[in-house]
Amino acid sequence: PSPQASRQTRTHAHTHATMSSGELEVKKSGDFYWSKDEEPHAKRRREILAKYPEIKELYGPDWTTCPQVFAVVTAQLALAYYLGNYAPTAVMLVVAYVFGGFATANLFLANHELSHNLGFASPMANRVLGLVANLPIGIPFSISFKKYHLEHHMFQGHDAMDTDIPTKGEAKVFSMGGTLLKIVWVIGQLFFYALRPGLVRPKSIGKWDVANIVTQLAFNFAFVKFAGARAFVYLLASVFLGGGLHPVAGHFISEHYVFHPGQETYSYYGPLNMFVYNVGYHNEHHDFPKVAGNRLHKVRAIAPEYYNSLKYHTSWTKVIVSYIMDPNMGPFSRTMRKKKGE
Repeated sequence: PSPQASRQTRTHAHTHATMSSGELEVKKSGDFYWSKDEEPHAKRRREILAKYPEIKELYGPDWTTCPQVFAVVTAQLALAYYLGNYAPTAVMLVVAYVFGGFATANLFLANHELSHNLGFASPMANRVLGLVANLPIGIPFSISFKKYHLEHHMFQGHDAMDTDIPTKGEAKVFSMGGTLLKIVWVIGQLFFYALRPGLVRPKSIGKWDVANIVTQLAFNFAFVKFAGARAFVYLLASVFLGGGLHPVAGHFISEHYVFHPGQETYSYYGPLNMFVYNVGYHNEHHDFPKVAGNRLHKVRAIAPEYYNSLKYHTSWTKVIVSYIMDPNMGPFSRTMRKKKGE
């Protein structure tokens, strides 16, 4: 690993952790890392539960998700109305980056929580709250996100199954231009993340997809009618600016991009977790997806020897800088595996 990547992480020497992606094939230029073994999280979950069965007491929804969603939705829409009608464009864009980026990330990650049914015990209630959290985003994504995200957990790294990973064509294109094209990729990563699943692995549209689309389009129309087009531009600017060269957007890269060959999932332990449901605790989340974000830190506290031995990030900003500046990093810096039987 490069010096930048080495500085990006901290390590501790424990021998109990199952950290490896398994046996890796020799990495070829212009290709991903390929593991010959299954993803590490199921095995680590079994080991930890055998030793610390009390972790199951952390399972279940978090009641604070609902009021948090309504508070952020209300704040973002109120700010959009004010800025869209009373603020100069420059001020509106600065606020879209500084505040709107965090608000948008919070609502995206609220949908992440709700995709695991961690807002309510009722799956329907989680879907409905997901539609509410979707409103300030402007683009209907909540229902389709759940379908693809659960497959990301079930088939992590599996070729053509895990749409979290760039396609080979996408990776080739954005590996051709060095630093400049990597910057372009980072700026647009949220849109690649959103569009890729439907192109790579299209799914049939169900009644909840229709509800998501109709609800979002009706809201968009009503909001523009009430607050004006500039207010809606603020919402879209928050999505675009907050999903690219923005500190909180570092989580897209930090979670699974390989900074240290042999480890495919990385946690982030830093202050920005408070804004995004502790999504930085990503090894803990993949090990225990039934644990709500506000309790993930307790998983690490209960089983520290399994997590403190893993490489982890302490700054999402440094993650973005390292990804862009390190010539060894790029869209191919992901771990893939063949489906069983291939």
